[in-house]
Amino acid sequence: MNQLQSIPSSSDDDSGSMNTARQSAGQSHISGESGNSMVMGPGFEGSRHWHDVFWLGIFLLHLVLVGLALGVLGLNRFRKKDRLKLDQYTYKFLGNEADLTEDYWPLYAIAAGVGTLLGWAWLLLLGSRANQMMRISVHILTTYLAVLSVLCFWGKMVFWGVAFAIGSGLQFLYIISVIDRLPFTMLVLQRAVKMVWRLPNVMRIACAFMVIMCLWLSLWSFGAAGVVASSIGDGGRWWLLVVLSVSLFWTGAVLCNTVHVIASGMVFLVLIHGGQEAASMPNNPLMQSLRYAVTTSFGSICYGSLFTAAIRTLRWEIRGFRSKIGNNECLLCCVDFLFHLVETLVRFFNKYAYVQIAVYGKSFNHSARDAWELFQSTGVEALIAYDCSGAVLLMGTLLGGLMTGTCAAVLTRIKHSDRVIMMGSTAGLLGMILVGLAMVVVESAVTSIYICYAEDPLLIHRWDPEFFNQMSETLHERLQHRSSRGTQVLNRNRPVVDRIQETITV
Repeated sequence: MNQLQSIPSSSDDDSGSMNTARQSAGQSHISGESGNSMVMGPGFEGSRHWHDVFWLGIFLLHLVLVGLALGVLGLNRFRKKDRLKLDQYTYKFLGNEADLTEDYWPLYAIAAGVGTLLGWAWLLLLGSRANQMMRISVHILTTYLAVLSVLCFWGKMVFWGVAFAIGSGLQFLYIISVIDRLPFTMLVLQRAVKMVWRLPNVMRIACAFMVIMCLWLSLWSFGAAGVVASSIGDGGRWWLLVVLSVSLFWTGAVLCNTVHVIASGMVFLVLIHGGQEAASMPNNPLMQSLRYAVTTSFGSICYGSLFTAAIRTLRWEIRGFRSKIGNNECLLCCVDFLFHLVETLVRFFNKYAYVQIAVYGKSFNHSARDAWELFQSTGVEALIAYDCSGAVLLMGTLLGGLMTGTCAAVLTRIKHSDRVIMMGSTAGLLGMILVGLAMVVVESAVTSIYICYAEDPLLIHRWDPEFFNQMSETLHERLQHRSSRGTQVLNRNRPVVDRIQETITV
């Protein structure tokens, strides 16, 4: 309690009571709900139950079916056209002359190599040049999208030129809307990188999962190359590639979130015990976290991976747009409706659920609700809403994917100019997943820091007192800002309320 009182004196009675309430809420949560699991570590509180088994079954069935389809589609054009006699089923959709799988498969291999290289480069540079790498992600992405737009217009690909131009504009507007939040975001990311680089075993897990992803990509790219080389018309090719891309996105998200669960569990454990070398640390915690992540909690990971990324991205965009609307009441009303709808979805699908899954072994929806209620009851949700670390990491992932897709598109244009967009877009998704696997360890540290700060702020104070003070100051400012905004809205609506009361009185 004395450490919490060292927060700068800018706090008034309300913020003081908020800090006290937050601390007491965290302490009761730690001592009450988690029991010995918080002391001994994730996965050590006894046997865990399997959760979301239905989605585990769906994911595994999807892997088997898609794997068989990829093998058939790739083999049909491997070294011989129509090896499996599949063209008889697609004669109504015949389009361009068919090529061979090996015409495109090496291009995917090069794209995977570029994506893996970029991912490892991110991991290495984040340790020594974290601040610079994050700034590159924020500022270079807008320029890169604009350059791609110009190149697409120059190559007479109008649709993609317009798409990249819109993307560049939206990225620029988003940066402008959150420019005041970037200093705090960079601070949080620097501390997260500092944490993960002290856990080399977690970094090795991320590299191992990149290798696993590359193995799956070897099969996926074999089938995708067979689709691109097939005799089906462009419409049929695109539909097949979209289906395969959705499958790849889900598979990549599952692997990323598996690393997320493992890494966040380890970071949480280190913060709880006060260091990796603490005597109270359990034996071999990483392998225990890994075992639970790929067994009892894997169904929850598969379930959450379907929706979480899309809802988070939509929430970031709406928040940024909402902060710049001004006094346009009609537009503000529409955006507020979407905002509250997305906020409701976030309660059931948020990345902080994975920390609860790692520590307590709950189901995904249960974990998501508990995490969000913890943030709202302690006021930490105001701090999370102000932080843009997830968006910044996503920008780095997008930049890596665009660079990978560009390499594949340039190589494809040399011999197959009519397949540039197909190869570039699918290779870009491939690169995003590989870079995302490298970036997810940093995001795991960020989520664990916020969970620990909500559970018990003294955990952060013990780890980094200066960072704790900066977080507390920012939280106090955000709570004051929200209070002033609520007062403004109340004063703005006061005449309407008075007229309604007068009408009722009459």
